[in-house]
Amino acid sequence: MRIHLNEMVFYGHHGVHPEERKLGQRFIVDFTYETDPNLDQKIKHINDTVNYTKVYGIIKDIIETREFFLLEDCANIILNSVMEDFPKIEKSIINIKKPSVPIKGSINSVEIEMERIR
Repeated sequence: MRIHLNEMVFYGHHGVHPEERKLGQRFIVDFTYETDPNLDQKIKHINDTVNYTKVYGIIKDIIETREFFLLEDCANIILNSVMEDFPKIEKSIINIKKPSVPIKGSINSVEIEMERIR
């Protein structure tokens, strides 16, 4: 099974520039995780699967309460935390988009994508 948490919007204090960490900004996150498809037919209760509300809570907590210079570091922490807390997850992918980029020029956003496989 594959579960997608799409376009979660959080306010965090991340970036290389001190102004970014002081003022904060929006971050848009997509998170996908996969479990063993052989277990899909056995899912009858919330304990039989990975509760996406709890996954959301981990992502929200990390982005909104911690400070990172790099989105790559933030993504690594999120992936490691989710994989550690949920042994049923076999693979997870995170995409973090930064819509307000301090670059002199025209750019809509910057985003990073990482994945983990157990």
